[in-house]
Amino acid sequence: MLLPIKPILDRRPRRNGTNLISIQYCHSSDQRIVLYTGLAVPARFWNKKQQKISSDLPQQFGQAAELNMRLQKMIRVAEDIVSFALLHKVEDSIAFLKNVFQPDFDPASLPERFKEMMQAGPDLGAVNLDFFSQLDDYIKTKRRKVSAGMIRTYNVVKERLLAFQKCRKVKITFDSFDFNFYDNLVNYLTYDHTHRRRNITIRGLKRNSVGTTIKQLRIFIRDRVRRKIIPAIDLADFKIWDEETDAIYLTVAEIQALCAVDLSAHPQWGRFRDMFVLGCYTGLRFSDFSAIRSEDIRQGMLYKKQGKSDHWVVIPLRPEAFDILVNRFNKRVPKTTNEELNRHIKKIARLAGIDTPIKASYKRGNQDIVTTKPKYAWITTHTCRRSFCTNEFLAGTPPELIMKISGHKSLKDFYKYIRITPEEAGRKIQEIWEKRGEMQIV
Repeated sequence: MLLPIKPILDRRPRRNGTNLISIQYCHSSDQRIVLYTGLAVPARFWNKKQQKISSDLPQQFGQAAELNMRLQKMIRVAEDIVSFALLHKVEDSIAFLKNVFQPDFDPASLPERFKEMMQAGPDLGAVNLDFFSQLDDYIKTKRRKVSAGMIRTYNVVKERLLAFQKCRKVKITFDSFDFNFYDNLVNYLTYDHTHRRRNITIRGLKRNSVGTTIKQLRIFIRDRVRRKIIPAIDLADFKIWDEETDAIYLTVAEIQALCAVDLSAHPQWGRFRDMFVLGCYTGLRFSDFSAIRSEDIRQGMLYKKQGKSDHWVVIPLRPEAFDILVNRFNKRVPKTTNEELNRHIKKIARLAGIDTPIKASYKRGNQDIVTTKPKYAWITTHTCRRSFCTNEFLAGTPPELIMKISGHKSLKDFYKYIRITPEEAGRKIQEIWEKRGEMQIV
């Protein structure tokens, strides 16, 4: 029986200059599967007409005759599996082939494998290879493993990909992922994607938002490969964009100004101010400091498992933080949303006089976008963690100890949180020199 099974060469070269060789089975014009063989050669040594490796393949890539023999053996294995599926009237021969095929599979074990799959269920483990169905399944499997914030991130990435598919008018499949797809997706996200923020429609995403989309897409695809749902896909060209942000931090004096601000005209704002200050003194994310409970406080220390990293931290409570938690909140932080706290803390910081003009910049493509606002307008709940890390660093606390509280796993990530001015850096160096006796105060 002549089956529509043939070897193909992936047109996307890998980092080492070779291209993957796969086996393609076309069940119909719109139903096909690509099987991983583990073989790879440079594209110039693939004979497309004869569908085999050229005999002049350099020895460093292997012996052409031996590699062709292995490839033909795998093709015969795929043919045997499909023939078996057709003979036994398996409804979804593609799913059956996908579940059974391995480069070293022995066709003699097909009856036993078929029996095992029949016992597992009548669908023979059929897999829906629709891209967005697989993405939904991935998000579902993550719900008990990651924070609610990460689930929101996954759903945002899904929405961006759906919008890209609609704009491009080409269905996204697992065969889509080549450099052209990546380039088109990055251009779309950078210049054309529209989203709403604070009831304002914005066109185009910042580099870090584009990078998050690419990063999560890569993680998802590699998860599907590891689960053997799809064949290996070379994502070497899918570069993750990022840029250092101009995010601010609050100095110790500014945090004290927040504590001292008169809120008698707005007594309902007091809990928002106290929550924000608590975040500045603990270094926790909003999702963590907003969920502190009485059992987390023991002997003047705060024991908290971070939701995002699943990492336990033990934080000594400053008198100010202890007063907020125990005396004002009665060991239970009031309920509020991240958006509500962000909105109110800007108003409170404005009352506290934290209004120094701050210039921030980001890239859109190759264009620098510069915006200037009063400092209070830049404050968000994430300012808490940056303020904690930066103030402790300036106070001389070793970075390794700060990281034990902040939960950063690498110094590289930690130093991204440090926000000091050139003047502060100069004063810090001066202090170090003075302690070493290398400099006297002028």
